[in-house]
Amino acid sequence: MIKPNPTYSSPSLDVSAEHAVLMDAQSGRVLFEKDSYTPSLIASTTKILTAIIAIESGKMDEDVVVSESAIRTEGSSIYLTEGEKIKLEDLVYGLMLRSGNDSAVAIAEHVGGSIEGFTYLMNEKAAWLGMEASNFENPHGLDGENHVSSAYDLGLLMAYSMKNETFREITGSTSYKSENRTYSWQNKNKLLTMLYDHTTGGKTGFTKRAGRTLVSSAEKDGMELIAVTLNAPSDWNDHERMYEWGFENFETYKLQEEGYTKEHGKRSYLPKDIHFPLTEQEKKQITAVYEPNTLDNSYEGVRAYRLNDQLVAESFVLSKRPVQPWLPSSLSFFKRMVGVEPWST
Repeated sequence: MIKPNPTYSSPSLDVSAEHAVLMDAQSGRVLFEKDSYTPSLIASTTKILTAIIAIESGKMDEDVVVSESAIRTEGSSIYLTEGEKIKLEDLVYGLMLRSGNDSAVAIAEHVGGSIEGFTYLMNEKAAWLGMEASNFENPHGLDGENHVSSAYDLGLLMAYSMKNETFREITGSTSYKSENRTYSWQNKNKLLTMLYDHTTGGKTGFTKRAGRTLVSSAEKDGMELIAVTLNAPSDWNDHERMYEWGFENFETYKLQEEGYTKEHGKRSYLPKDIHFPLTEQEKKQITAVYEPNTLDNSYEGVRAYRLNDQLVAESFVLSKRPVQPWLPSSLSFFKRMVGVEPWST
């Protein structure tokens, strides 16, 4: 497995979770981790993937007809009724705020055609995101024979999902009222509703085998962090402790600003801003190295940023500002540029 570098370790940071990670949402840098790459049961944090697939399907305004299999799904529920017509958007709110397993099945059947069709989409999306320790068997997270992910993979998923404005609005809502209901759904995420003012979203989860699972996001002073804990008896405290440690020790540092610059005495164009979380000491250790392109005329070269000889960011260097949005031909490079794939050596 490719793991992101560099990871900052903190022997003084203690959490109750069996598996945990604290990740910078923008760059994907892991600031803290505890056995975060091991596959584990994840319970209803599964629903983050279900939600983002539903949102990206383009069907949020469509009516969903609720099936018998949906209403018979065990566990947490938003109390759908067989034959009920309800907007897919409402189902996603019910999924994320109230953790409705009936909602998860209704979403899967509508978007994927069946549970099997939707889980195929889930695993395809997970593979594209680089979630190498993950395998999904259902859209809700009830324990399966091989329904697993890792704290790190869920961090990648949440960081990606929070870049979607619709997902961000849904997961950050404290309540929501569907036209099909006479009452509002209240968000179960106590970090968002009660405990931690900087929280921007998240998803809770629990089964007896998985224990308490929690994925959350928080933003302070322009830095957004993702925290994940699996099998954590004191998950609310774990997340607050990780966030406070992260915000205290790291600052988002602008490595590069989009615009014209001089590269080896030549006027060149850098196509994007690059931000990366660093400690005060690390700011003095960042170096930038220019590597000219000798293969073709599509770009002048690449500027590589390294921290203690480890690659943390890259940028194409162009001869001029492109008239239209310009994308590199390498899918891997593009995914790193948009924050989907982690930077690594």
